[in-house]
Amino acid sequence: MNMDLTQYFGCNTFNDAVMRERLPLAEYQALKNSIENGDELTSEVAEVVANAMKQWAMERGATHYTHWFQPMTGVTAEKHDSFLAVGDNGRVIMEFSGKELIKGEPDASSFPSGGLRATFEARGYTAWDCTSPAFLREDSSGVTLCIPTAFCSYTGEALDKKTPLLRSMQAINKEALRVLKLFGKNEVKHVDVCVGSEQEYFLIDREKYLKRDDLIFSGRTLFGAKPPKGQEMDDHYFGTIKERVSSFMHELNEELWKLGIYAKTQHNEAAPAQHELAPIFSTVNIETDHNQLVMECMKKIAARHGLACLLHEKPFAGVNGSGKHNNWSLVTNEGENLMKPGKKPHENMQFLLFLAAVIKACDEHAELIRMSASCPGNDYRLGGAEAPPAIFSIFIGEQLEDILAQLLANGKATSSKERELLRIGVSSIPYIKKDVNDRNRTSPFAFTGNKFELRMVGSSMSIADANTVLNSIVADSLREIADELEGSIDFNDKVIKVICKIINDHKRVIFDGNGYSKEWVEEAARRGLPNKESYVDAIEALTYKKTVDMFERQGVFSKSELEARAEISYEIYSKTVNIEARTMIEMASRKFIPAAVKHAKVIADTINAISSALDESEADNMREMLGETLEHIGEARRALKTLIDNVNTASRLDGEEKRARYFRDYVVKAMKNLREPVDQLETLVDAELWPVPTYGEMIFEV
Repeated sequence: MNMDLTQYFGCNTFNDAVMRERLPLAEYQALKNSIENGDELTSEVAEVVANAMKQWAMERGATHYTHWFQPMTGVTAEKHDSFLAVGDNGRVIMEFSGKELIKGEPDASSFPSGGLRATFEARGYTAWDCTSPAFLREDSSGVTLCIPTAFCSYTGEALDKKTPLLRSMQAINKEALRVLKLFGKNEVKHVDVCVGSEQEYFLIDREKYLKRDDLIFSGRTLFGAKPPKGQEMDDHYFGTIKERVSSFMHELNEELWKLGIYAKTQHNEAAPAQHELAPIFSTVNIETDHNQLVMECMKKIAARHGLACLLHEKPFAGVNGSGKHNNWSLVTNEGENLMKPGKKPHENMQFLLFLAAVIKACDEHAELIRMSASCPGNDYRLGGAEAPPAIFSIFIGEQLEDILAQLLANGKATSSKERELLRIGVSSIPYIKKDVNDRNRTSPFAFTGNKFELRMVGSSMSIADANTVLNSIVADSLREIADELEGSIDFNDKVIKVICKIINDHKRVIFDGNGYSKEWVEEAARRGLPNKESYVDAIEALTYKKTVDMFERQGVFSKSELEARAEISYEIYSKTVNIEARTMIEMASRKFIPAAVKHAKVIADTINAISSALDESEADNMREMLGETLEHIGEARRALKTLIDNVNTASRLDGEEKRARYFRDYVVKAMKNLREPVDQLETLVDAELWPVPTYGEMIFEV
């Protein structure tokens, strides 16, 4: 596309400019009020919007529409309907009503529900989310109008990730406004959660991908010996982008820009074949939708370039995995960032109070945050000297730590650490103003100047869960603060006392050191910080009494919705590990062990054929090669049998939690024990006989 970016950006979205152009003023204003203030949208207005949306979509070639939603599978779902209808005398007409815009009816029993829906209870509803713009998807099948929607059961429970997110946005808006009004900010109408989600991913050659059953079925390599070179030279990070990858990125940007997605930054990441895309901030609901579209577009466009996009958290052992850095802040409708300290943060009591609310929320619900960033694949990444540890802590930086220390010591803060000039020592290079704080990439939740960066989220995950939790727990913290401050006689004095009490009670969660170190694990235990090392251990946080009480107070989840999500989480873990284990069984049985046996036969035949020409030491070397191969084949076969037995045992267990814990404790261990001898065989077997592409062939030959 050679057009000016500013001319085609958002051309495939039913955005504000399109609505202003195509809707009558009254209907446009009614829709805007619904989007910005949550006003109820009448059926009459919906009818006008639906007609305008249909006309716009059809002019761009659309023949079908779909309610695009995000069930608890972690990916998106859609059912396509054409605009086709039968008019008078059997004539074909194109129709799309307000009722069809507002409500759809997919099968609710075929998606994960955790018991909220039985198989025979099929009815569910998708409901139009007017706060996220409808968009057009263009592909080889044509053009489809996609309408972002929430998904709920016949009885009203949330069956998706969007509904709780929208509820949490309402909750934090309500409580943040209460606090702002105490500071005299009566003109503020609403507070938005703004998020930017950096997306890491791998690109490998598609032909090699299609030769790896483990990548196809599980998204990660279940076998693979370490190549001679990995990322130890640090030469891939921010390195020159290869032309084939750059071509992919170029098309990806164009596709995302047409969808109104603010793709801003792209670069090579630390591991070979790893890359990152980062957007400009958006409202959290829209950013959640956008990130799902980013992942979908990455996979689709990669295929066009003969590539495969891997979004798994740990597609290759021995090199960095992929995460999704969730940058979170609060912004008023007037543009004030409540997470921005200002030039004199020690005087900015409003900022310090909101900071205290975040610290309190995170300490009280650390295990819940850990759960919100958990998925089976993230267990292979968190804490691996590349991602934050599973122990949750907050980094706030020297400047803010100093201010809080002053408040605790003296009941007031009188100074803030100033920014310094960075002198590089080259006269032709101008002085640079340093930030007041360094960054801490080992921190799970780091303050980075005007936002918090949650670095724990897995690369394949929806960001909805983590943001639903962050929004809800901070809202509940702000609720307590507002309750305490409302009616205060000496408001300023009371604010300082509230901040000091919160910091004194919750300072254990603040940590600015090396989160990868063994010393931190010991220190965290002394502080009493929880350490949920695995996804399975973290799931129970969903049903803690304090979790249920908090979510019910904020109107985000009911107890039954939380119990359902815990059940689904256990089930997802078991199914994920079961698929991986069965894939390993098939690959080892049908590919790796037969290839190793062939290799052993070649050695044995060679020994027999040339033994008369070999001296004793040479013959011994050949026999040693054969013996080593046969030893690893034996180890692999024994480990394979154990894995088969453990998978069969797991399948007979009752109860999702019990089954998940068995998979974690026994099946995963058996998988590791099978992988080790097979990876050893990869280093011994003739390359011509090895049945799948190796790590070196996949991550360096793009």
